[in-house]
Amino acid sequence: MNLQAKRTVISILAMGALTSLVAGCGTTTGTSNNASSNGSSNASSSNSTASTANNASASTTSASSNQTLVLYSAQGYDQAMADAFTKATGIKVKLDDSSTGPIVAKIEGEKSNPHWDVAWFDGDSTMQALDNQGLLLQNWSPSDFGNYNSLGQSLVPSDKAYFPGGVTAAAAIGVNTKLVSPSQYPKDWSDLLSPQWKGQVAMNDPAVSGPTFPFVAGMMQLKGTQGGEQFFTQLKGNGLKIFRTNGVTLKALLNGQVKAIMIQDSALTSAKAKGDPIQIIYPSSGVFTLPDVVAIDKNAPDMAAAKKFVEFVLSHQGQKVMLDPKQGGGDSYFNPVITGETPDPQRQQSGIKWITVSPTKAAQDQSQIQSWFHNNIVQ
Repeated sequence: MNLQAKRTVISILAMGALTSLVAGCGTTTGTSNNASSNGSSNASSSNSTASTANNASASTTSASSNQTLVLYSAQGYDQAMADAFTKATGIKVKLDDSSTGPIVAKIEGEKSNPHWDVAWFDGDSTMQALDNQGLLLQNWSPSDFGNYNSLGQSLVPSDKAYFPGGVTAAAAIGVNTKLVSPSQYPKDWSDLLSPQWKGQVAMNDPAVSGPTFPFVAGMMQLKGTQGGEQFFTQLKGNGLKIFRTNGVTLKALLNGQVKAIMIQDSALTSAKAKGDPIQIIYPSSGVFTLPDVVAIDKNAPDMAAAKKFVEFVLSHQGQKVMLDPKQGGGDSYFNPVITGETPDPQRQQSGIKWITVSPTKAAQDQSQIQSWFHNNIVQ
C-alpha cells in the first residue's frame, strides 16, 4: 500500500461510552470451590480432576501455539515486523494493513465483538480517544519497558494504555532549494507570515491528513487557542494553500506551485533522501511530537501473543526492522525512543526543539479544532 496514502486519512472519533461487557471466568473458580466444599477424598475423583486439569493445560498450550495474532496497522514496516515477529516467536500474524481512519472505525465497530489483538498507527491523540472509550488494555508494562529513553518515557500515558515505538515531527518546514536561497530560509513558523511568502506556502487538511491534526493541535497548545487560530488565520490571509495529503503537498513544492510546505518531517526526509531539492527547517519555537503508538485490545482474543508483539516492537530486534528504509520506506525515518538505537543518518538530530502535544487535551478538542479549521481556513 502507498505509504503516503496510509497516513492521510483520520476520522473524527465518537466519544461514546463503552458498552461491551467482558466475559467472566467464573466457571473454573466455581468448579474449584464446589470441589473444595464437597471435601471428597476419592482417589478416582482426584485422578480424574488432575487428568482434566492436565488436559485443559495441554489444550490451552496447543490452542495458544495455533492461534494467530490479529494486527490492525497503518505502519509502513508492519509486514516486515509481522514476518520478523513470526520468525522470532513462531506466532502467526494476520495483518490488516490500512490507514488510520478505517482502522479506528473498524475498532469502534467491533466494540461488542472485537476481532483484533493489537492496533498500531501514528498519533497518540487518536489512540487516546480509543482509550477514553475504555477499549484498550491498561496498567500493563512490557518486560522491555526499561528500554525507553527519556523522550519515550514522556510519551507513555499514566495508565499505560499504549506505547510509542518511535517519534516524528507532526510538521516541519520544507523549502524548494531550487526556488529559495539559503539566506531566504525561514527560521520559525511566524516567518511564513511575511510578504516574501505570500501565496507560496502550503499544508495539509487536518480533517484528512492524520499527521496534520497534531500539528494544528500543537500550535493551539503552543500559542493558546486564540493565538493558534490567529496564526492560521494570518497564514490564510497570506495566501496559504491547503492540500489533502503529504504526497500532493510535496508535489506542489517540487513542481514550483509553492516554495514552502509544512508537513510531517519523515516525509520530507524521505523525499530528500531520494534526491529531491528540499531543505528541512525545524522552527526555533519548536516542532510537535507525533509518536507511532501500539496498543492492545482490552478483550484481545490472544492476549499473550498481543503482549509478546508489543514487547517485540520495543525490543532492539524489532527496532532494527523498523529503522530499515528497505523494510519501512518513509516510515523508517523516525526518531528512536529506545536507548541505544540510532536513527537513519539522513534524519537530522541536532537543533530540534521538541514540544510534546498533550494527547488528552488534543483528543478532547479534536472535533472543535477540526471544525474550526474547516470552517475558517479550508473554506
